[in-house]
Amino acid sequence: MKHAAHAAAAIEILTDIEGRKRPISDALKDWGLAHRFAGSKDRAQIASLVYDVLRSRASLAWRMSAETPRALVIGALAFVRGMSAQEIAASFADSPHAPAVLNDAEQTALTAGKLDGAPDWVRGDYPEWLDAHFARAFGDARANEGAALAQRAPLDMRVNTLKASRDEALKELSHLSATATPLSPYGIRIPLLPDGRGPPVQSEPAFIKGLVEVQDEGSQLAALIAHAAPGGQTIDFCAGAGGKTLALAASMENKGQIFAHDSDIRRLKPLHERAERAGVRNLQIRSPRGKEYVLADLAGRADLVVVDAPCTGTGTWRRNPDAKWRMRPGALEVRQKEQDEALNGAAPLVKPGGRLVYITCSLLPEENEDRLAAFGAKHPDFKPVAARDAATAAGLGALGEYANADGSALLLTPRRTGTDGFFVAVMRRE
Repeated sequence: MKHAAHAAAAIEILTDIEGRKRPISDALKDWGLAHRFAGSKDRAQIASLVYDVLRSRASLAWRMSAETPRALVIGALAFVRGMSAQEIAASFADSPHAPAVLNDAEQTALTAGKLDGAPDWVRGDYPEWLDAHFARAFGDARANEGAALAQRAPLDMRVNTLKASRDEALKELSHLSATATPLSPYGIRIPLLPDGRGPPVQSEPAFIKGLVEVQDEGSQLAALIAHAAPGGQTIDFCAGAGGKTLALAASMENKGQIFAHDSDIRRLKPLHERAERAGVRNLQIRSPRGKEYVLADLAGRADLVVVDAPCTGTGTWRRNPDAKWRMRPGALEVRQKEQDEALNGAAPLVKPGGRLVYITCSLLPEENEDRLAAFGAKHPDFKPVAARDAATAAGLGALGEYANADGSALLLTPRRTGTDGFFVAVMRRE
């Protein structure tokens, strides 16, 4: 398939996404099943173009003066891929499977389309209704923060220190041009392929043997700030598939006990296999059992409880760009309720002198600082630990410069730290 045919396919897929309000993964899968002649490389190129459109949808629509799938794809070819109007026109004219030739309005937009005078939400490529929320979080920097969230995310891996050092893992992955991440002492970064995908690292011997796990550097830092000490009692209250559980277990050096729990048993399923591959031996998985409270015996016993709360995921938009356009105000309200429930449910598990660590992959104050304020009003025995102090205690004092406005938590963002967006707050129980 030629580039113009890729553009035509991307237009078809985006039309499906818009018309049926469905996730990009479903639309790409169905297109591939209906077009089996397309090889894996072609499908990857098409998917990459669709993702480019969704990352920059608002700014592309502004530049093109239109928001149709066709206009967005043409805009992405020009303003994301760097093709000139002449190159796009020639490409379309050269293929029988190409979109229709460029019209005068499209030619003009490709030549004159600029972001001069565009509002912050357009320049930042996020939904207009979220502008007030982003203004509260970032003030005048909100467009730049949003634009950073619209870039492609790197492929990061965490070295499993139960089995290898970072130098050993870098050697194992040297053929992928692996390098050390700048902030996490256990992070490895793998360059993306030209089509924007990462190489198939889960087929690498280093992954299969458990030397490394796929994990964004920001997620690694969140687990490190939690500072799970060897020999302690740790509870991962919203463990999900267990990415942070495994990182916490590695910090504990297989000493003490870590308990992984989640309200949805389906989310815990991958953790069983992942823990075995990683060589984790101090893990108990406490799956939900109907109305039974499976953590009752741990009340008041935990040195550390980590609440990696369900959230809107605004910090992960680099990886899930379609999610930002499907997000609605009602979802924010639902997540806030779930976050309060998780914090209030986790609090009784912390022993006096123990710590409660609240983590989200959201950048919105309504899910972060506001939830801490609500929790603190209900649980005055929990006192915030200043972000700089928490970072220093974890041996990562340099991260203190990434504290939020009031210094109560760390705020990681693609613009500030080159990671996915994470909010990390530490509280100590008196």
